[in-house]
Amino acid sequence: MAEAAQSNAELLEWPKKDKRRFLHAVYRVGDLDRTIKFYTECFGMKLLRKRDVPEEKYSNAFLGLALNNPILFFSCDSLIIYYGVTSYDIGTGFGHFAVATPDVYKLVEDIRAKGGNITREPGPVKGGTSVIAFVKDPDGYSFELIQRASTPEPLCQVMLRVGDLERSIKFYEKALGLKLVKKVDRPEHKYTIAMLGYAEEHETTVLELTYNYGVTEYTKGNAYAQVAIGTDDVYKSAEVVNIVTQELGGKITRQPGPIPGLNTKITSFLDPDGWKTVLVDNQDFLKELE
Repeated sequence: MAEAAQSNAELLEWPKKDKRRFLHAVYRVGDLDRTIKFYTECFGMKLLRKRDVPEEKYSNAFLGLALNNPILFFSCDSLIIYYGVTSYDIGTGFGHFAVATPDVYKLVEDIRAKGGNITREPGPVKGGTSVIAFVKDPDGYSFELIQRASTPEPLCQVMLRVGDLERSIKFYEKALGLKLVKKVDRPEHKYTIAMLGYAEEHETTVLELTYNYGVTEYTKGNAYAQVAIGTDDVYKSAEVVNIVTQELGGKITRQPGPIPGLNTKITSFLDPDGWKTVLVDNQDFLKELE
């Protein structure tokens, strides 16, 4: 028993030593070409890869926001369209993505000129100095635009709502090695947010978890799918997740191993609220984009 506990304690240190980073967010859209056009023209994204998989009746595309060279890149969206499906339910649990830009006002005007849907005009946040705006893409996904002079990760946030914030923070710290970089309580608006990342908020993509007072469950819909995070060892990472899910909830949904026909090694799991994460072998993922 003591040996097993020691072995688990050593294993739980792995996420802190691993080379982790957010790779991309995955979500479903109704018209892939329309969405690619919107993201490339309005957000300045680059199409990194587009692939059709007719035997499984879907197509997907990777779009990045800051491609530095053919291999190294930052901030990537992975879009999926299933044949014959033109709309999806976003649900009440998914919040938004966030994009950092040097000039929110200019970006909003560019998006407006291209027919984009501005849902919050640019300006300072209430009680603060940060300049933000909100827009929606053609499928109804909400994007927060955040003004920052410079950032290595332009796709800087994925916001999800959770039913027990302390449990979720503990889960992501232990299962993924994420660090709590900011926590803000807004009792006047009855919510609390927590930002978790592998570096400070302005240096990396963060997972923003939101707890609304008294709300413990949300609908997931079928639109947003998951975030993907890189790892140097999907097998060891899956062992860690298995230990953490036994303590805090959630479950492994795909045992570690290569994807048939692609050979990229992955594992996937659900957190206690049912949000999905996929851990992807770092080297295999880079080969996919070659």
